[in-house]
Amino acid sequence: MSLVNVAVADNVIQMAGILPDEKKSCDDNEEKIIKCPPKSKIGYVYSPELIHQCNRVPNLKNRASLVHHLLESYGLLDHVLLLNCDKVNDDVFQGFHSADYIEFLKGDVDVEDESSEEYGLGFDCPPLEKLDDFISVIAGGSVAGAKALVSGSVDVAVNFCGGWHHAQRDCASGFCYINDCVLAILELERKFKLVLYIDLDIHHGDGVENAFAYSRKVFTLSLHKHEEGYFPGTGSVNDTGFGRGRNYSCNVPLRDGACDETFIHVFQTVFQEVMKRFRPEAIVCQCGADGLANDPLGTFNLTPVAYARCTAVIQSYKLPTLYLGGGGYHKANASRCFTTILAGLIGVQISSDIPEHEYFNWYGPSFELDVSRGLRRDENSPDYIRTLLQQVFGNLEQISSES
Repeated sequence: MSLVNVAVADNVIQMAGILPDEKKSCDDNEEKIIKCPPKSKIGYVYSPELIHQCNRVPNLKNRASLVHHLLESYGLLDHVLLLNCDKVNDDVFQGFHSADYIEFLKGDVDVEDESSEEYGLGFDCPPLEKLDDFISVIAGGSVAGAKALVSGSVDVAVNFCGGWHHAQRDCASGFCYINDCVLAILELERKFKLVLYIDLDIHHGDGVENAFAYSRKVFTLSLHKHEEGYFPGTGSVNDTGFGRGRNYSCNVPLRDGACDETFIHVFQTVFQEVMKRFRPEAIVCQCGADGLANDPLGTFNLTPVAYARCTAVIQSYKLPTLYLGGGGYHKANASRCFTTILAGLIGVQISSDIPEHEYFNWYGPSFELDVSRGLRRDENSPDYIRTLLQQVFGNLEQISSES
């Protein structure tokens, strides 16, 4: 029985400091060792109703149950404080979303109604039964995690049922009806003056960036694919925010086939510069797993190791942090990824052999925790990465010392 060491220390990711033209090949199969971090008090947002409602997300039906039961089967939930979540009220919603939009979602939504298209209800976001309950619970999960950080009852909060980063102020988008990421950030702002939002999903975190595009209090950092025709079509390296918030949005567009080495190198390089210049007091990280190899809607070539190592770098700064889920349309692989992330945050080693449990058959034929990289070529050449980082750093250099 092999062991996957998924915990990480402050000085991890030595390879991420390597210059792009000196990176190890993505075909290098040497064993990856991740050291253990200092212990943090971890809170895990959970309620049966949250799992039930998250299971209803279009294109991700029942994924929440897969994730929760795999975490449970590994015994990881024995190491966390369970954080209950309550439905949120209209006051919380209207911290970001328009009153008209929330009123529409809480009514009897009819896809044939012209208002449905106006509010984004359609192909990607079909009308769901009891949308009122759905949005109230989905939002409540991430707000509960933020509240636990504000109160100081935990150092780190995890809500893999959250991360719906595409929803806009007055419309649904990209399977996202409500933007729990934004609502959680607003809750954190009750205590923390500066909040950093990190988006690891292969799709640009457009809803969150738009919410804070004029703000210097929230910095948004998104690594994603950006090319014509790829949803949501935003997130150019030149998109840096507006007005007083100019240069407080950082977009890092990567090309097809991004592998672990590329992703880790770029993330750590940019993240450390952002931390030096912005100096946040709290962090929200969306860990969308659709960058994994062979995701039906993604074109990267990552394994869970990339996510675990990126979250490890974040943890090395020991700031109050909320980790959210997001995309990940190969449901079993997304479950593998989120499990690897939580094990790393806790600082435990877990077996690569999936324990037998209710959803065991979903993990065949290998029945292992590992996700193998695919054969897709990494189109992010050393020259492209070097040029990209120069552009990003040029933008970051414009950040004022004013808060």
